[in-house]
Amino acid sequence: MIDIAIQFTFGCFTASLFMNLWKILRAEGVGDRVLALDTMVINVIALIVLYGMQYSTEIIFESALIISMLGFVSTVAYARFMLRGNIIE
Repeated sequence: MIDIAIQFTFGCFTASLFMNLWKILRAEGVGDRVLALDTMVINVIALIVLYGMQYSTEIIFESALIISMLGFVSTVAYARFMLRGNIIE
C-alpha cells in the first residue's frame, strides 16, 4: 500500500515541478520567478526524500539536506541581489 502512496506522491510533486517551471518561464516580475525557483527547490527535495523512502537508502537523505542548504543560500542571494543590486558588500 505504501508503494502506491509513494508513486502517487511522485506524480503530484512532478506535476508541481512542471507548474513551477511554467511560472518561471511566464512570470512578469523577478520576485515571482525567485519564489517559483525556491518552491521548485523544495519540490526537488521532497522528490529526493521520496526516492530515499522508496529504496530505503540513508545516503539520499544526506544529499537532500545538502541541497536544502544550497537552496536556502541561493534564495537569500537572489533576495539580496533584488534589493541591493549586489550580493557581496
